[in-house]
Amino acid sequence: MMRFAGKTALVTGALGGIGGAACRRLAAEGARLVLVDRPGLDAEPLLAALAGADAAPALFLPADITDEAAVADVCARAVAETGRLDVIVNVAGQMIYKPLEDLTMDDWQRLFAVNLFGAAQFIRQGLRLMGPGGAIVNVASIHAHQTSPLVAPYAAAKAGLVSLTRSAAIEGKEKGIRINAVLPGAVETQMLRDSPNIKSGAETIDPADIGTPDEIAAAIAFLAAEEASFITGSGLVVDGGRLTKL
Repeated sequence: MMRFAGKTALVTGALGGIGGAACRRLAAEGARLVLVDRPGLDAEPLLAALAGADAAPALFLPADITDEAAVADVCARAVAETGRLDVIVNVAGQMIYKPLEDLTMDDWQRLFAVNLFGAAQFIRQGLRLMGPGGAIVNVASIHAHQTSPLVAPYAAAKAGLVSLTRSAAIEGKEKGIRINAVLPGAVETQMLRDSPNIKSGAETIDPADIGTPDEIAAAIAFLAAEEASFITGSGLVVDGGRLTKL
């Protein structure tokens, strides 16, 4: 199935678990990938993996997604290099673990800058640069609905991202651009394993409730594809049913 043949897809947080899986899935379905992640990271392993897919060579454009000018430059370069921009997947995210009483304004600003404002800037550029048929998928989190201790800024930012998705979908509709969100539950990534809540045993997760990055990538690809043409402004929970038990 080549749902993205001839299309360009830009993925932020591309070198992480979910971001990398999304890149591989979209490339396997024909997309030309533009990988965006922090400067200084090694993109060669993912670029090599994508080289085997039936797609044009991928580009790695390192950028600080909290920098408005950098985001505009990355999107402009993506169009200049590939001639188009059809899909944006906002995966980049960051967590810290602190009690509310210890959180500083710098903590709040940093988490919102990465988890919400960065996505907002890519949505802005997408609405400017995409044509009808364009699709944006924001990776939020079930923390937007129900959460756990010590992650208040992350949960609040992801809730904001779900709300932003709805607002952006309203404005995107007249342009023919769809905007949706995926809300993953527990996913087998480094972020999950680095959680002090998991390490301490304060939070336990049934192994049956832990998904894979590839399962999240499948949901992303569906929402980005033309077969989801009547879906916009939605938040798709992908958590193996865990949310029903929290």
